[in-house]
Amino acid sequence: MKVIKIGGGCLKGINTIRQISHLMPIYGKGNAIVVSALYGVTDILIGGIKKALEDEDKILPHLETILKLHLSVASMLMDSEECLQGYKADLAETLKLLERYYFGLNFTGELTPKMKDAISCIGERFSAQLLAWTLKSYGQSCAYLLPQHLKLYTDGKFGDATVDLEATAEAVKETLIPYMAEHEIVIIPGFYGISQSGNITTFGRGGSDYSAAAIAAAINAEVLEIWKDVDGFMTSDPKLVPEAAFIDRLSYEECAELSYFGATILHPRTVEPVRQRNIEIVIKNTINPGRQGSVISDTSEQAAKVIKSITYTEDISTLKVHASGVGYRPGILSIVAGAITDAGLNIKSVVATQTCITFLLSKQDLEPAYNALMQIKPVPFRMLEKEDQLVLLAIVGEGISSSKGVAARCFSAIADVDINVELISFGPSRAALYFLLHKDELHQGIHALHATFFDTKMTIPAA
Repeated sequence: MKVIKIGGGCLKGINTIRQISHLMPIYGKGNAIVVSALYGVTDILIGGIKKALEDEDKILPHLETILKLHLSVASMLMDSEECLQGYKADLAETLKLLERYYFGLNFTGELTPKMKDAISCIGERFSAQLLAWTLKSYGQSCAYLLPQHLKLYTDGKFGDATVDLEATAEAVKETLIPYMAEHEIVIIPGFYGISQSGNITTFGRGGSDYSAAAIAAAINAEVLEIWKDVDGFMTSDPKLVPEAAFIDRLSYEECAELSYFGATILHPRTVEPVRQRNIEIVIKNTINPGRQGSVISDTSEQAAKVIKSITYTEDISTLKVHASGVGYRPGILSIVAGAITDAGLNIKSVVATQTCITFLLSKQDLEPAYNALMQIKPVPFRMLEKEDQLVLLAIVGEGISSSKGVAARCFSAIADVDINVELISFGPSRAALYFLLHKDELHQGIHALHATFFDTKMTIPAA
């Protein structure tokens, strides 16, 4: 039995959605399929939160927009009028729920984490209903099962939940397994689960990959397939490096590091559940479904040059905390880091020296983190320094930390094109080395590294 994940990028535009609906009966029978919302719908739902808080007269027109979007897709997909009417009934019921949420928001004037999660995950429910009724219209035995009925249990943390694998694995024996015995294809909305008390809790933006991995682990699936519009991971971003090559196989560790440091193939947390059950992840290209994509498993084919890929993210900033003796003053790291996390912000990494603590943050978290530190009394630092004109480059490969000369080759490649490294981290991960450059030096830096480690010609595309 497989678990198949279909992302929002594969549910973009009627032609793409139709193609997916035709592939599902061929490759999906006997399997569970986890789906994202139709492309752009989650943003529409979140946009509705602001409208609901501003003016209740904006709510019904917003709901009408969502209704028309999904009905227009359904009318072009479904061959059966009976199935179209069945979908309309399900859609109307789900929209009534969303309407109550929006009007409740307007009444209270307050957006809680609980309400944000309840609203933001409804797009996946729309999508699962749409695809299930579409397959029924093709004569397939298909149904959808919501995570609250599946009992996909989480730790209850809103906005960034973690699956309770033990509780979920026990529950699916009585929910999903019998359901799959009754239907050839079962479609499950991704992105969220429920706490033990029954509250909807989401896994963070892009978390449908993670929920699919959790379900795969819970049922001990033979494989987790991630359907994309690409074959899988590359030695670098082909948009920046045309010479980038396809990677056949990666380890869980390599995949996790690539995803964390900018590769958008998988959500960074996807490997967590399947790693515990040693379940392979396979990337499948919906444009060429017969081709074997990248395979992620416990072991990786050892590359002759160790390095598997060079990735990057532009969503990076630094907040430097300058003070005398921060390297040995007890408690200062805890104080400043605690202030940032207490503000609900994520710290990507920390590098400390004798006179400075550097926090790596998402760009959107830089200003809130700065403000949080400015509220500390008494002030434990001399100065704060913000920098958001950066890019993070990461070199990933199993065994990189024990391979001699990798860091030296990185510095040499970067120095040869006259680039200054702002910060480097090597050692915390056995599979990754990363460093920061000024954002204007991204193209030169990534091409210099790719040419060094993959023996390709250094060509920089015109801006």
